[in-house]
Amino acid sequence: MHGPALSGWLAVVLCAVTGVYCLLRMRACAGEERRAAGGEAVMGFGMASMALPAAVLTPPEWGWAVYAGVFGGAALHGLGGVRRGAHHLHHVVGSLAMVYMAVAMAAPGAGAHAGHTAGTPGGIPVLTGGLLLYYMVYVLHAGARLVPVALPATATGGTGRGRPSTTTGTATGTATAGGTAPGPGPWPVWATRPELALACRLSMALAMLAMLVTL
Repeated sequence: MHGPALSGWLAVVLCAVTGVYCLLRMRACAGEERRAAGGEAVMGFGMASMALPAAVLTPPEWGWAVYAGVFGGAALHGLGGVRRGAHHLHHVVGSLAMVYMAVAMAAPGAGAHAGHTAGTPGGIPVLTGGLLLYYMVYVLHAGARLVPVALPATATGGTGRGRPSTTTGTATGTATAGGTAPGPGPWPVWATRPELALACRLSMALAMLAMLVTL
């Protein structure tokens, strides 16, 4: 396992772990945040299956139509939620990118599988380049938001070591932008942290970049 196969396996692991985390976040959240986590879980597992090297799994010809149908429906669903938050627009772009890759891989002469050495490049170069540019900008923006920022002493009560709270919660519930996390246990303590959700989206954006490069 080396070369493109190695990058394919790395994308599989990254997307699968992200999908599992999003499922856990669904359990700990409610409302709008729960719906967003569900969409990201579908995206993570879909990308993981698409990134599998062809030596492990070569999907049938109709499999790409299934990918296109599933993520086409996800894009339509995301359009309905754009007015409720800008992150829904990012979900729409990601779903359409998955539809585009599925159609490109189904075209005659295209590569057999994302993440695997292919004979003929697929897709439309201008569209592929536009998606690559979008995800590069998104990765840089999301990465910059994850960088810790030093706070002035006056903003932390004179200690200089505190930081503003982004979520509040106890062992029985956590307040989030989409609602209150149900149920006891450790789930709400970490699963609803906004920086983890952002890191999840950053991971999938990096995987999407890798898949678009191999298209």
